[in-house]
Amino acid sequence: MKKEIDLSVTPAGIKMDCPVMVASGTFGCGEEYDSLLDLNRLGALVVKGITLQPRRGNPPTRIVETPAGMLNAIGLENVGLEVFMEKKLPFLKQFAVPVIVNICGADEEEYVRIAARLDGVEGVSGLELNISCPNIKKGGLSFGREAGTTRALVAKVRKVTRLPLLVKLSPNVTDIAAIGRAAEEAGADGLSLINTLLGMSIDIREKRPKLANITGGLSGPAIKPIALLKMHQVHRVCKPHNIPIIGQGGIATAQDALEFIIAGASAVGIGTALFYDPLVCNKINAGISEYLKQHHFNNVSDLVGTLQLNS
Repeated sequence: MKKEIDLSVTPAGIKMDCPVMVASGTFGCGEEYDSLLDLNRLGALVVKGITLQPRRGNPPTRIVETPAGMLNAIGLENVGLEVFMEKKLPFLKQFAVPVIVNICGADEEEYVRIAARLDGVEGVSGLELNISCPNIKKGGLSFGREAGTTRALVAKVRKVTRLPLLVKLSPNVTDIAAIGRAAEEAGADGLSLINTLLGMSIDIREKRPKLANITGGLSGPAIKPIALLKMHQVHRVCKPHNIPIIGQGGIATAQDALEFIIAGASAVGIGTALFYDPLVCNKINAGISEYLKQHHFNNVSDLVGTLQLNS
């Protein structure tokens, strides 16, 4: 009798039935997709970035399509922590899927206050520390540009929460592997990468930037080769320390996801692809399962980090 394929994974101590989760900023707080797919079939649901107080975000235009991708400069528009807990979290708690809250701050104190407030809250399975948002003027990327500031922030957040702590890294840096290692040393339970790449687009008729913010974060299939390289670089540094990594950036097919898993990702996050195919996560899971059967793997964890490099 053939064994059933086991897609379950437990990155950073968060138990997931499958390795495919949704990336922050692309799935709202779940209600937006509830009528389109069964949320229980996701590996995990990462809500959009939450700040201490509500944010209106950047003025429009905030989204622009690009070849094989899109630019966004939403600016972390969200309802704020207390409204999230009062009105958004109750909806999410009815599902069996783990909920990871992406938290953002203008300064260290804001990150720490949010993490402390969410510690032990029913329905929250983990935190994702967003130190890589390129679309806000204060906070965000300023904490993820170099290892020292990352280490200091992660250490302070680690002291106030017992929840699994993921740190979301930016590709807009000189050495992402060093920053990932610093986050791990400071107490991160896992890493997620990459966030969007900085880019811009120009309206040649008006001779003006298409985004009101001038620059935005580039996502979608166009960035996958870069994301995959960053994934590989971080995994090589962190592999000896067994820290799990959530790979994301341009994943739209099972083949994309498998590349990240082979490069070292314990799970993968789907973002931009959800906008044009809300059922893409189910398709990717099915494709991963079929690959494992064909290549005689019993579980997805056995495939993680199996990349063979030329000698």
